Amino acid sequence: MIFREAPLAGAFLVELDRRPDDRGYFARSFCVDEFAAHGLPTAVIQCNVSFNRTRGTLRGMHFQRAPMAEAKLVRCTRGAIYDVIVDLRPESTTYCRWYGFELTEQNGSALFIPEGFAHGFQTLADNSEVFYQMFAGYSPEHADGVRWDDPAFGIVWPLPVSSMAEKDKLFALLKDKGK
Repeated sequence: MIFREAPLAGAFLVELDRRPDDRGYFARSFCVDEFAAHGLPTAVIQCNVSFNRTRGTLRGMHFQRAPMAEAKLVRCTRGAIYDVIVDLRPESTTYCRWYGFELTEQNGSALFIPEGFAHGFQTLADNSEVFYQMFAGYSPEHADGVRWDDPAFGIVWPLPVSSMAEKDKLFALLKDKGK
């Protein structure tokens, strides 16, 4: 795996180090030792899959509040997504900054998202599938989010939104959360 530090503190783009041969290629997508060497969590608690029928679907911006804050490793296994993270850690040098990454089945890249970040994505292709490795379990009473169109972040999404959950539309603006 190839770890590239993302522009937001603590986040990494994790690229496949493909070993090609006449059959195709082989690549490691997760290794406890390599994650530990980068100071990242190593205990995957659960894995999730998100399937999205239509291009332009937006999911986010989600996070879990402490003490159940979650880190995650996100990879697009079919189709393509524009994956966005926002640093919500007030003590961070990159607080309230966002960054977007194109994750596709072709590039095989994954995004490591630290605790304290909001996360969301928009599908760039129909029938896109996203695989999550979670380093904390889901806790409904700690689940939260911020608006996908919050002016505090100014996220620029690549497409008009074609589909979005009602709960995601109703998340509060950051200024109304008291953060």
